[in-house]
Amino acid sequence: MSKIDKSVMEFLGSLAANNSKEWFDGNRSWYADARRSFEVFVQELIDGTVEFEPVLKGLEAKSCIYRINRDIRFSNDKTPYKTNFGALIMKGGRKNFTRHPGYYIHVEPGKSFISGGAYMPPPDMLAAIRMRISEQPEELLEIINSSGFRKYFSKIEGSRLKKAPKGFDPAHKHIELLKFKDYYVDIHVPDSRITEPGYMHYVLDVFREIKPFHDFIDSSCD
Repeated sequence: MSKIDKSVMEFLGSLAANNSKEWFDGNRSWYADARRSFEVFVQELIDGTVEFEPVLKGLEAKSCIYRINRDIRFSNDKTPYKTNFGALIMKGGRKNFTRHPGYYIHVEPGKSFISGGAYMPPPDMLAAIRMRISEQPEELLEIINSSGFRKYFSKIEGSRLKKAPKGFDPAHKHIELLKFKDYYVDIHVPDSRITEPGYMHYVLDVFREIKPFHDFIDSSCD
């Protein structure tokens, strides 16, 4: 079973300290090796996730991993490269995030995390999720209060409205759940765990506990 090599973390740490095209051009072979190591890990992660998420069968890591180049056109931060490797594992790959929830893995020195759910869903998807929660809140509550979910997550994360969303009763018993604009969960991971041989098993276990949450979101949008 593959693991994330220490050289991946070393590369990302060095990139953070030397975020320039000149440095990157001089270390392209190091980047290529680090990227390849991460891609192998992600592919094995996908193949393991297929066991409980068969819709991912045939998905390739390269369609899930984000480019390292940053889009600086509308950003005050003009550093040219991201200082992380990230992959969004979902049906159709990372570009299909507007239709389905996804599993996400983020590797970055001091900032690594595992996540899942619907981040910045489009208006129609968000409305469908809210409607399902409004009509069947007990189903979601059972999921997020289960021992498996609570093993890793304490609550749903995401930005929220200050008031009830349009079309929903402000007096709804679970109005706080309906105010979310994102519906996701995440768990931060220390650097020491990232390169351990058992990290693959750990990520798969986290993904497995996210699965019922994903099923609720997906069924909301059918």
